[in-house]
Amino acid sequence: MIKTILTLIILFVASATFAQTQSDSLVIQQLQQDIRQLRTDLRRQKADYSKQLSVANETIDRLQLQIDRQQQTVAALADSLGVKISDTQTGAEQQIQNVRDKVNKNTVYWITAVLVIALFSVLLFFLLYRKQKKSRTDIIVQLEKTKSSVEEQLVKEFVKQAEVMESLLRALRELPVTPADGEPDHSLALKLADEITLMERNISLMDSSTRGLKQLNRSIGKLKDNLAANGYEIPELLGKPYSEGMKAIVTNAIQDENLEKGVELITKIVKPQVNYKDKMIQAAQIEINVG
Repeated sequence: MIKTILTLIILFVASATFAQTQSDSLVIQQLQQDIRQLRTDLRRQKADYSKQLSVANETIDRLQLQIDRQQQTVAALADSLGVKISDTQTGAEQQIQNVRDKVNKNTVYWITAVLVIALFSVLLFFLLYRKQKKSRTDIIVQLEKTKSSVEEQLVKEFVKQAEVMESLLRALRELPVTPADGEPDHSLALKLADEITLMERNISLMDSSTRGLKQLNRSIGKLKDNLAANGYEIPELLGKPYSEGMKAIVTNAIQDENLEKGVELITKIVKPQVNYKDKMIQAAQIEINVG
């Protein structure tokens, strides 16, 4: 039995060993096959990598060539641009200088033109001023001549009027006294007094050198003397101070800054005051200046 068991054990071990051997052999074969396949794959991948590396190197070479060409192109372009920029800068500077020269020339021309115009304007103004001054002088002279001529004619008329008035005064002496109240008719004397005052007012506006003026003043003096001989008096009021108590009618009052405050002067006689034998028969109408 033991032998049988031992035999069986030996057979089992042998069988197991054989089986294990066969199994290992199969595994080894499989491993060898895998290794061969792996080597094949590695060789194929190496070939692919070599091919890809070759393509990459070729690509790199082409790129490097293109880069070199582009660098050369850029360098040539840079040189060209440098020359063009230099030429452009030189041309621009030349244009700027030309513009400056032109501006300077134009400035000189404008300054010269302005000076010429200013000089011409001053000369024209001077000529016009002289012409205007001469024309104004001629006009003034002509006006003075006209004024003198008018005044001379007016003086002649006043002289004739004074002669007529003197004749009337002579006739006045011959008029009889009115029998009704013993008072004479004063209408003619008052009319003559008004005319004498009007002539004196006009004379005050004339030039003292007017021809015939002295003769007229003498005639007016005679008229006043004749009036006085007939009892009529014309008080001198022109230039006298005015007061509220005076028996005169103020027709106009003018403010005068040249007079002191409160001062009032008689500056114009519109109608004269007339007294007959020291009795007022006509109140004066006057204009005054008020300070």
